[in-house]
Amino acid sequence: MPHMPKWIPAPGAIATYLGRTRANTRTVRVLAEAVAGRMVVEAVGKKGVNVRFTVKRENLARPQPDLFD
Repeated sequence: MPHMPKWIPAPGAIATYLGRTRANTRTVRVLAEAVAGRMVVEAVGKKGVNVRFTVKRENLARPQPDLFD
């Protein structure tokens, strides 16, 4: 079975962040690449305000297809 290359999101891409639990899964927008295999992302916080944080690149996945894709 051939090795599939890991998806590396480009800045501006929409991705799914896979946290430690299923409750921590959220849709994020990738802003930039940081150091040590991390990415700076932006998401809507609990109070409806955009928040920025860094996540490991391996915790980002391609979003699932939309109903209208």
